[in-house]
Amino acid sequence: MSHARKHQHDHGPTPPEQPCGVAHLAACVPVLIVCAVALLAFVSGAGPSWLPLLAVGPALAAATSRPWGVLRIGFLAVALGAVLGARGGTSGREQAIVLSALAAVTLASSLASMLRGRRERVLAAVRSVAEAAQHALLKPVPATVGEFQVAVHYSAAAAEARIGGDLYALVPTPYGVRLIVGDVRGKGLPAVGTAALVLGVFREAAYDEPDLLDAVARIERSLARNLGPDDFVTAVVAGYPEAGRMEVVNCGHAPPLLVRDSEVTPVEPTHPAPPLGLRALTGETPTLQVLPFADGDQLLLYTDGVTEARNHSRDFYPLIEGVARHVSDVPSHTLAALHAELLAHVGGRLHDDAALLLLRKPAAVGSVPAPLNGRHLNDEGPGRFPGRGLQVPGEARRRIRDSNS
Repeated sequence: MSHARKHQHDHGPTPPEQPCGVAHLAACVPVLIVCAVALLAFVSGAGPSWLPLLAVGPALAAATSRPWGVLRIGFLAVALGAVLGARGGTSGREQAIVLSALAAVTLASSLASMLRGRRERVLAAVRSVAEAAQHALLKPVPATVGEFQVAVHYSAAAAEARIGGDLYALVPTPYGVRLIVGDVRGKGLPAVGTAALVLGVFREAAYDEPDLLDAVARIERSLARNLGPDDFVTAVVAGYPEAGRMEVVNCGHAPPLLVRDSEVTPVEPTHPAPPLGLRALTGETPTLQVLPFADGDQLLLYTDGVTEARNHSRDFYPLIEGVARHVSDVPSHTLAALHAELLAHVGGRLHDDAALLLLRKPAAVGSVPAPLNGRHLNDEGPGRFPGRGLQVPGEARRRIRDSNS
């Protein structure tokens, strides 16, 4: 929902304000134009023929200056027009017409400058409201959540509103850290309302439901009651219930990317499920994938605004290759590099909302990396690794660690 103030949970870059030097240069351009026209009229000797061009100065000033600045430039144009008309022998009637036209253009430009200023103030108010809504909906994510390093980058296609239909959330719960990244069908306020509904239900269900599939089912039921027949939300919901175990539920969304030892692997769903809100139409239910997730592993969740971003040749942005180029041990640095490359790929501005959420499990001090063979854990029973014993649940591990400290 183009989310981009610069901080750890970067929401996408805010359009920079013009530096003072640039603003002063823009304000000087109308004056330079008026002076250039007057110089040409003086040098060529055909003063009356050049006089109408003096109106360009105050007309252009309406876009760069305040009303009083426009009036000053207009006064300069009228004064030079009077001098050049008298010098060129222009008849009183012709000179009066030209000067009246210059005065009329100046007054109209001054009014246009006033209206522009009002629109800019209204736009500033809208931006502040949109930013407040964004911070209420997409709450800031700290650099560390539970056992993970986290970074988020959100960019809204509607640059003036800075909010759109993509959503994300990451919360610590009694059942481990849980997160969601999703994309609402549609744009504008309806999409924002749906995103708010999904995030609200997710935050409640993530705390209440021990089973991740039950949390997803709770979101599905809420959307079935509140969405129209053509509305839906694609989403990936993930959880880390215990050491070395990452659970993923994919509901019609782009597959997350697992980064391990600088290798990037898409986590394709074993049984594709429909987006949230469409289960009643298909009768299919999502399945739970369980991935080994060791120290140093990273999981990148994203929306289609990233992978469907096109350059001038209509080529999609190669996200997997980009992650392989820029992956580092600091998630915020990785996402900053990815976002910069993405903007360069599209030529400076995204045309769709784009969200990136990167989760990294840092190595604990004094820990020995667990041997992983890359197999899924679905057939090993809950909490077991191939060839290893029962693991201590995450909540118990935290209590033991707190008591030792």
